[in-house]
Amino acid sequence: MPAPAIHTVRFEPLGVEMEVEEGETVLDAAFRQGISLMHGCKEGQCGSCKSRLLDGDIELLKYSTFALPDYESETNHVLLCRTHAFSDLTVELLNYDEDLLSRSIAVKEFDARVVGVRALTHDIRQLEVELEKPLRFWAGQYVDLTVPEKGITRAFSMASAPNSPTTLHFIIKKYPDGAFSSLLDGDLKPGDKLIAKGPYGTCFRREERSGPMILVGGGSGMSPLWSILADHIESGEQRPIRFFYGARTRADLFLLDELAAISSKLPDFKFIPALSHAQPSDEWHGESGFIHEAVGRHLRQEQLAGEIDSYSCGPPQMIDAVLPVLQMAGVEPDRIYFDKFTQPTR
Repeated sequence: MPAPAIHTVRFEPLGVEMEVEEGETVLDAAFRQGISLMHGCKEGQCGSCKSRLLDGDIELLKYSTFALPDYESETNHVLLCRTHAFSDLTVELLNYDEDLLSRSIAVKEFDARVVGVRALTHDIRQLEVELEKPLRFWAGQYVDLTVPEKGITRAFSMASAPNSPTTLHFIIKKYPDGAFSSLLDGDLKPGDKLIAKGPYGTCFRREERSGPMILVGGGSGMSPLWSILADHIESGEQRPIRFFYGARTRADLFLLDELAAISSKLPDFKFIPALSHAQPSDEWHGESGFIHEAVGRHLRQEQLAGEIDSYSCGPPQMIDAVLPVLQMAGVEPDRIYFDKFTQPTR
């Protein structure tokens, strides 16, 4: 079988060049060579890797027109996660982060095994996995986990900090028809084999910054935020932290004892949960409504001093609602980091 043709991709305005094989996407080639481009779902659903083709022959795999509308594809915009090269390419990066590129980690595969699963709520599970060799990653990143026997692959953010590179924890929301999450109540047993591939993700903790840090999560968006928070504590850095978490009812809140312990340790930390569907039996006296509303109210009231970094992780509708609230509160666009948990297409 002949080796696949290899082409060169040049990224402007950085002048960075890399190789791409025919049959792999431009984004996968970048991951393989340790060039961390802006990305999100890797499946043509979110638009994070949107760029402009300046020169070369390509083919786009199937994608969502929400991520790349027709009027943009007509102006040579492409999604790098869907782009196959058939010649040398010149690509203009519309979104890039020099800090991200300087901290690139090449994506690799790791043999893994299940250690255990525990219930955090009626539909949230914590999965613990042991890797056969250490995974280097930044707090807030994710891996693709594959169950080889089932042929199922899903992306999950680490809940553990990078200082435990062979033992990973994941906070996962169960869905009734979830191909992977439905295995978490008995099908996945200690010792079962998994494959982890990564790290991926650009919503990771930026270090050595003194301004306030805003964390906003919903559902399993707790996972990468827990990693970011744990890594911050481990670093010994000091900064104001406001952790907003949206849930439906009191029964959907978890890790409350751990968060109370963190509150007692960190000098300027507040955990602010908001319930969108509080029940009378909840006897709830905290924030009500959607989490972006609570974020807006608190940031208006507090008027936090200093340059804010924000990390938002959760369903797309939550992210879409919270981003303008953060900008209205004066958070600079290049300090707004987010991870949209899009539904898988595979």
